[in-house]
Amino acid sequence: MTHFFKPLLAVAALCATAITTPTATLAQDWTPPGPITMYIGFAAGGGADTQARLIAQGIEEKYSWTVIPQQAPGNSGLTLAAELAKAPADGTAIGMVVSETMSYSSQASGDPAFGYENFTMLATTAEFQMGLVAMANGNFDSWDKVKGAAEAGTPIRFATASDRQADMAWHLGQKVGIDFNIVEVRGGKGVMDGLRGGDVDIGWVAGAQSKPVQQGEMVNIARGIEAPLADSPDAPMITELGSDFLLDGYFMFIAPGGLEPAAREALGAAIRDVAEDGATDANGLLTKAFGGAAVRTGEDLDAYMTQANADAAELMKAVAE
Repeated sequence: MTHFFKPLLAVAALCATAITTPTATLAQDWTPPGPITMYIGFAAGGGADTQARLIAQGIEEKYSWTVIPQQAPGNSGLTLAAELAKAPADGTAIGMVVSETMSYSSQASGDPAFGYENFTMLATTAEFQMGLVAMANGNFDSWDKVKGAAEAGTPIRFATASDRQADMAWHLGQKVGIDFNIVEVRGGKGVMDGLRGGDVDIGWVAGAQSKPVQQGEMVNIARGIEAPLADSPDAPMITELGSDFLLDGYFMFIAPGGLEPAAREALGAAIRDVAEDGATDANGLLTKAFGGAAVRTGEDLDAYMTQANADAAELMKAVAE
């Protein structure tokens, strides 16, 4: 059975009625009680780090709130989650991770403290442009070449940047009969550095590959999401290659658990405002590298995360069998 990890449908009336709800009224009056520390769960200098910093910049410009970016990479976003768990739930601490941090990675950790119900989901910013990436004009610049090399006995080094990506690489290999040599690196930048240095042959990247793909340096030999990739619309979907699962997800902001509704609404609205405003640098990056802003907040985001956690459990079960 093929699983596409489709999120639950949002309640259509939610957005239409949000501006008249008491929570929305309170949110309009909410301001942070002090500077906001924005933890960033990605290595400095990559596309996700730049995205987070441009969101921080846009919030400062639009709302005059002080936002202080602070790096907290590692452990598939759970290092950041551990920092947030110690922070006050008053809107002065938020963090940028990916949706799998609060689903696949939190479950894989085996620590119930990392369960998504212990955190406040604020807003997504962009969907993954998840590609299986290789150097252009090389020995692995098409799926047929990868299969041919494997059949000839050539080891294929597969770079991954998270637990879910590693398990998906292993699962894909099992389905197509390739025993990939899985190499764990730090973030999409680490994958691309490995490709450039010849240390790996292929790897998952969630959008940071856009510029090198456009420039002809790299190529998406397959896609891990259902929708065609913005830069490589003809790249085959991994379920067409044999995988039972896709590798979709979002970049997103979270906060400590127990955040008051007005603060959650206000912070989510601020992130949406910056991400969707075509005049902001953040929107420009989201459009160029990630196919545009894709913002989910409130009950819609809660529904997505509930489904993402159910899907994560299904994938882990399949990998364990």
